[in-house]
Amino acid sequence: MEHDTREGPRYVRARIGNACDSCKSRKVKCDGATPCTFCVSRRMAHSCSYSPQKRRNVNPQGRRPPPSERIATQTTPSSDATPADANRTPTTVIRRDEEPQRHQEQSNEEETEVPREARLLRDAQGKLVFIGDCAPLSFYQSVRQLVITRVDPSAFANQTSQLSVLENAGKTTSQGGNGMPPYVYTPLVLRSVEQYLNATASLIDLFDRDTLVDEVAQWAAGSQRRGPVSTVKYLVLAIGAQETDSSLSQVFFEYAREQTLSSLSGDPGLSTVQASILITLYMLRSSQMNGAFVLFGLGVRIAYSIGVHRTEVNARFGLEMGSQRDKLWKSLRIVDLYLSTLMGRPPATSDVDCTVAYRKFDDAGNEVFDMLNASAQVMLIMEAVVVEVYSRRKISLAVTEGISARLRQWSHRWLPHVKALLDPATQDTATVIGACQVLASYYYAVMLASRPFLVYELCLRLSPERASDQTNRSPAATGRSKLADACIDAANLMVDVTADLINNNFLTYRMPLLVSWLFASSLVVGLGVLGGFGRLEKRANQSVEALEHFATNDVHAMQYSQISRSLLSTAVQYLDRKEANERLERTASSNHIFGLMPKDGHRATPSGMRVRNRSADRTSRSQQASGPDTSLSAFQDLPIPTSNGADTPSRDFFETWSQMPDFSMFDGLMDGTQDWTEQDWSTLNLFPLLDDGGQIDLS
Repeated sequence: MEHDTREGPRYVRARIGNACDSCKSRKVKCDGATPCTFCVSRRMAHSCSYSPQKRRNVNPQGRRPPPSERIATQTTPSSDATPADANRTPTTVIRRDEEPQRHQEQSNEEETEVPREARLLRDAQGKLVFIGDCAPLSFYQSVRQLVITRVDPSAFANQTSQLSVLENAGKTTSQGGNGMPPYVYTPLVLRSVEQYLNATASLIDLFDRDTLVDEVAQWAAGSQRRGPVSTVKYLVLAIGAQETDSSLSQVFFEYAREQTLSSLSGDPGLSTVQASILITLYMLRSSQMNGAFVLFGLGVRIAYSIGVHRTEVNARFGLEMGSQRDKLWKSLRIVDLYLSTLMGRPPATSDVDCTVAYRKFDDAGNEVFDMLNASAQVMLIMEAVVVEVYSRRKISLAVTEGISARLRQWSHRWLPHVKALLDPATQDTATVIGACQVLASYYYAVMLASRPFLVYELCLRLSPERASDQTNRSPAATGRSKLADACIDAANLMVDVTADLINNNFLTYRMPLLVSWLFASSLVVGLGVLGGFGRLEKRANQSVEALEHFATNDVHAMQYSQISRSLLSTAVQYLDRKEANERLERTASSNHIFGLMPKDGHRATPSGMRVRNRSADRTSRSQQASGPDTSLSAFQDLPIPTSNGADTPSRDFFETWSQMPDFSMFDGLMDGTQDWTEQDWSTLNLFPLLDDGGQIDLS
């Protein structure tokens, strides 16, 4: 059967560069005309429009990178932005396949796994609550798991393993007046407002601090105590009275909270956002973290609804009110980022559509130091650490370089100013406390960025092959070991600052931010003791004592101190056992030379410790294979002592002294005119005065 070889007309499908939006949404063919044929036939020519075509990013292998190789792109304010761009500079981290060639050639040793530490924990009421990767409580769980599996199964006490620290059951006080405003004692106002200013320094700035005392005093002296303004005033007094009169503070707080929640159904405004922030701080200071996290989200939504995140909107209310609204947004961001980092959860606020600047400039264009701005900038760096490190499976030195650059820039600009404010002789209490909290947040950001490297180094040091043989470690410091040391250094600096201010009676008892970061520092220092990173026992004890100082009125600090003390005790006991084991190994070696061990042949080995580990066995076998040890050549001509079935010689060592080889001192030893080799040192006579029979002429 013959086929017809004649070809009919061939239609060539024309491909256009872009289709109109209507054809894209309907997934139909578009001819690219303006308007296109499809829209004209549907009588939609007036709505035919073309959007710019999005370019697809495809890697050379034609596949999408796995999750471990993707880095999130976060739009956050840059620390190097200028006033012209309103400090909104997107910080973008490139993909691994787009990094420079030197980063592609990095060895796998410079990448470190970031453990997934997120977990569900039970609070004091038994409810399951999610805690994320970067939270200090998740870090504690990882530390606990590492210690009980590699060091001591009974390392932590039972009460420290139960995380009732997650939430403290708040006390409830019945309102006897059926919602009537509580009475305010006028003499209480001055001290309560001062305590409020101390507690909120560098965290929030909602009012004029110079006139707040007078405003609250005038309000307390009046008779009108209802409305949103009164709610905020009650919350200020409630926070301030937490240190002096907890019962009255609870009364003020519960009334203000009921008034705030009842106003949500109406027309919430600026006072409602202020009240939401104050409620959150009060609950944090009352050890109710999860409840504070939930209620804070309501205030954030109200803040978005009134536009405090846009500086151009705030400017329409005048210079003074516009500045107050800008500070309100900054306060929201600081509290939100602290809460999200503390709980390991995504933040409620974002800078994607925000134009409020976190920097202040004078007329000459120079940046002016401001405590609130410095605190906000540190929190933004901490947010970048969480996004770029703890949202990935691995962290490399390339990613750490970008984070460390931002931390160095902040340190170069503000660290001298912040440290200067820590002087108790020249600064007031609120300023010192605010500077301490900013500095603690900076140190904690450093620890967050370097913590995975510390855990990696610790796992290496606690491995069975290297647990008792640290001599095999390379003396050259790697990038990971330097970052591990940086983590410990940041923790030590935080402990030093906190302990110094506690000794000067400058820190109040309820400071949830400082307690949280101090707890993480105590864990880091405890790991430093456990891993043999230096003599850190003193610093570890200082961190425990600082937590015990805050434990007077903070149940979280109480359990944190118990956990830290248990970790320190376990680390010290581990080092004692390890040192005893190493000493026993050296004694066993000396036994073959001087006969120091008992003649019964039994060696007193500490319980649970091995005389030799596998690394030592491999070392001894390699020495036997390579030949005799030249360092013992001075003893090769000694007569072999008779053995009575034991490891020790049967004759006294000094009986063979006359048969020792005769060595003399080498010329040029003291003046350095002669170079000595290792063999020369091995044959050096250590007892030259005995060459003449031990006769020493003291004259």
